[in-house]
Amino acid sequence: MSAVRATNPVYRWRRRVNAALLAVSGFALAFGLFWLAWILGTLLLEGGEALLRATLYYKMTPPPGGDGGLANAIVGSLIMVGVGTLIGTPVGILAGTYLAEYGRRSRFADATRFLNDVLLSAPSIVIGLFVYSVYVARVKHFSGFAGALALALLVIPVVVRTTDDMLKLVPNSLREAAVALGCPTWKMVLSVAYRAARAGILTGILLAVARISGETAPLLFTALNNQFWSTALDKPMANLPVVIFQFAMSPYADWQRLAWGGAALITLAVLALNILARALVRRTA
Repeated sequence: MSAVRATNPVYRWRRRVNAALLAVSGFALAFGLFWLAWILGTLLLEGGEALLRATLYYKMTPPPGGDGGLANAIVGSLIMVGVGTLIGTPVGILAGTYLAEYGRRSRFADATRFLNDVLLSAPSIVIGLFVYSVYVARVKHFSGFAGALALALLVIPVVVRTTDDMLKLVPNSLREAAVALGCPTWKMVLSVAYRAARAGILTGILLAVARISGETAPLLFTALNNQFWSTALDKPMANLPVVIFQFAMSPYADWQRLAWGGAALITLAVLALNILARALVRRTA
């Protein structure tokens, strides 16, 4: 049989095509991994020294030529990401629950999914301009709450999509069994559907947090920045992405070193969140 295959021109042609496609795919994989390793290596090489300095985590952003850290920017980012997640996550979960459990085959649900996909792929700067026009311009000052609101609008479509997809994966037999026992729909969703899809929903939340952690454009139009310590949401608030942007563009070596340290810190945090999300997905697979 193998001798017949070896003399078959169609079989030889398929083997050559298969080998060529494997070579192209391997090259593409190596090409992508090369740039990823280069980026991570550059970040760790340039920002590793700043990451190892304790002053990075407890000192304020310094004036040019001064010694300082990114404490106010780190705390500001944590506050805005946390508030944005707290605002966007319930909205996303409830909207995804409606799409998967109540309006699965309705036209309104289809239109909502389409609009959610559009919002999911919308540039973040558009979200920042939207919040600036409807909130910042009306209250006439930048604020941490405006930044958190912009981040919440980025969280919602990610959570809606993952919640919708994860609930669709729950077998209908589980729903039918709960309903057959006299369980109302809302109780079935809370006790059966959510319990079966909780790891996938949590994964979507972690991916949303990873996405908003490094967003700069929406914060430029909403939270702006603050070189002093401030945890008040009604005032401009320091945050890592904007500080990195400003310090990286400056001509001062000490600011550039802090920018590299902040970039490495965000990258490692996002990498850790993605690893955690994949671990949760693998645990439920």
